[in-house]
Amino acid sequence: MTAPGGTGLRVGPIGLGCMGMSGTYGPADWDRSVATIHRALDLGVTLFDTADIYGRGHNEVLLGRALHGRRDGVQIATKFGIDRSLGRDGQWARGEAGYVRASCDASLLRLGVDEIDLYYVHRPPSDVEVEETIGAMAELVDAGKVRHLGVSEFDAGLLQRAHAVHPIAVMQSEYSLWTREVEATAPVLADLGIGLVAFSPLGRGFLTGELDRTALTPTDFRARNARFVGAAGDANEALAAEVRRIATRLGASPAQVAISWVYAQRQRLGIEIVAIPGTTNPDNVERNVAALGVDLDAEARDALAPLADLVHGERYGVG
Repeated sequence: MTAPGGTGLRVGPIGLGCMGMSGTYGPADWDRSVATIHRALDLGVTLFDTADIYGRGHNEVLLGRALHGRRDGVQIATKFGIDRSLGRDGQWARGEAGYVRASCDASLLRLGVDEIDLYYVHRPPSDVEVEETIGAMAELVDAGKVRHLGVSEFDAGLLQRAHAVHPIAVMQSEYSLWTREVEATAPVLADLGIGLVAFSPLGRGFLTGELDRTALTPTDFRARNARFVGAAGDANEALAAEVRRIATRLGASPAQVAISWVYAQRQRLGIEIVAIPGTTNPDNVERNVAALGVDLDAEARDALAPLADLVHGERYGVG
């Protein structure tokens, strides 16, 4: 994807989300995670997504080590702005200029690089106006520490304000068959020439049809998420079953159908989209990349279109 709008950001057609490699979905496995990153590189993946809060810095260190000696042609994206120094229950969104500068320097150190290709503010700041945050990020560009700026989970108004301070290359938001709120912001993305980086295109694994919800460990946040547990989780199995049915007919995997659907929305929404499915399995990287070759016919598109209206539970709700 070449993000429009004149920012010059160029990324491959699909990326790799690395969050799950640092304990979000259960125990971390360093060697397996490095093998997954290396497999992605071998398959031509160039966009790797991390954040300073993933594993409290573990994820940035892991990604930096895995990319050592293979930095050329790779785009490293990381994020700042969620402060969990008081624990997950006490987290808050920060964006004051000093915090932005300190966060960037810490990320550069953990990653072991001189420049971050794509630097996101992870959530809209709650302590200062967004103009201060983006202004500090723009100074990082001027200082040669950051190449391109991004935002994550902004609404249309905040996105316009951010872009007025400095060109925003992309916005990252959750986007999948069962999470489509970002479509309300698509007209502004299109108007400003900002691309969409879609995280969790597989519904955090639910839409693959391979997830055993009874086997989720206590450290896996999905074990408490409203879409995965109880009656809501049981009801949502019907969505996974429909994706699986369509995949069987098309001779693809459910994951490939889910990813292909995300890409199929580019023309409808009028924006560039790059998905960053996450995995800790090298074989899954190969499967996900192959999704780019899956074409959904009209029957599949018609069957998948209403699934978001059938979802039970909030995406960040507690079950």
